[in-house]
Amino acid sequence: MVLKPSRFISETIEVGFDQPPALEKKPGCPTEFTWRGFTYRIDALMSEWVDYQRRGRMARNMIPTHTTTAERRGSWGVGLFYFIVRAINRDTQAEQFFEIYYDRAPKDVNHRKGAWFLYCELTEHN
Repeated sequence: MVLKPSRFISETIEVGFDQPPALEKKPGCPTEFTWRGFTYRIDALMSEWVDYQRRGRMARNMIPTHTTTAERRGSWGVGLFYFIVRAINRDTQAEQFFEIYYDRAPKDVNHRKGAWFLYCELTEHN
């Protein structure tokens, strides 16, 4: 099965876990998420990856000897955790595929935990 983006969304979502992640800033795939008033239960994790690349001014504020380690493990506030999931809409029971991600970057001093986003909806292509 090949999944391709069918609709760009890029909106924040609320996520839930059956068991909370051991490390808040290194979460695994959630078990459900809420978007636009609908709750989706994730019934399959299709793919996952992490991107620790530093961008913008964050790419220039680290001494070179630490950059290699940071790109492998991440550093405070830097990192994107991506998940491609199959989810079931709890109201309609419709099956849909989505790409979601967690961005570790804090918004400000009052919102230091990062945020979850629904990046796009995916459809099957043969």
